[in-house]
Amino acid sequence: MHRVTAVLNARAGSILDRDSQELRAQVADTLRAHFGPVDVTLAHGRRLLRAIERGATLSDTLIVGGGDGSVSHAAALMVGTGKTLGVLPLGTVNLFARDVGMPDDLGAALAALARAEPRMVDVGTLNGRPFHSLSGIGFFSHMARAREESRDLPGRILRLGVAAMRALGRTGRFTVDIDIGGRERTFDTYAVLVTNNRYDAAWRRPALDQGLLEIHVAEDRGALSKLGAWADLVTGGWRDNPGIHSYTAEHLRILSLRRHAFVSTDGELRRERVPLSFASWQKALRVLVPTAV
Repeated sequence: MHRVTAVLNARAGSILDRDSQELRAQVADTLRAHFGPVDVTLAHGRRLLRAIERGATLSDTLIVGGGDGSVSHAAALMVGTGKTLGVLPLGTVNLFARDVGMPDDLGAALAALARAEPRMVDVGTLNGRPFHSLSGIGFFSHMARAREESRDLPGRILRLGVAAMRALGRTGRFTVDIDIGGRERTFDTYAVLVTNNRYDAAWRRPALDQGLLEIHVAEDRGALSKLGAWADLVTGGWRDNPGIHSYTAEHLRILSLRRHAFVSTDGELRRERVPLSFASWQKALRVLVPTAV
């Protein structure tokens, strides 16, 4: 019998003010019409991680409602298994959910899952561990910490804006050597970002199965250049910014840091061993993608 489990992050940004029993009933009732009986769990913290781990082990289809970090934890467990991952965009940013075509509104997202079909997509790996969207150092690691500090502020835009300003203030210059597809380059930078497949200027991925990574290095040209780069990231002009250099490859290594570095991967901050080795794992994850109406 096909078993379906839904695990929702009770601390996700978009549902903090929702009644938990009402939310659980809405998800279970809507999904039941398409999938049959669905076990729905709301949890946060370590209980959330354990619920995702149980769902990935015991279910054929696991639907995760939360932000990119919750989805990343599930994806890392399900990659290469042939089991199916569904996502509900309940976090602040929701990069992966948006790229697979999920609407931001919970009701619309539940309806979209009902007409979704499985599709194989790429994952990236950092030191052998899978991630679904992106991984960054410098500004991006400070941004991950600042987002947690700003979690209780009202409104998504305010939370992101406050976090960005805090991260910019904390970010300093550093030098890295990066092996890009076998060619080594040296950069003075304040931010390095590796993405699983290419993003367009609006931070959307036109394709999820190109089998490549893209690395973006923000050259340190002073405080004004940081503000200009941030403005371009917000307005969509970052690919035309002369201080941001982008390269594609199937394999990357970031070499010249300390023995360990703080890295933000799919929005979650971790301490990683250097060198940071990235690779593309083609069509390794089975994901529910909504079909056209």
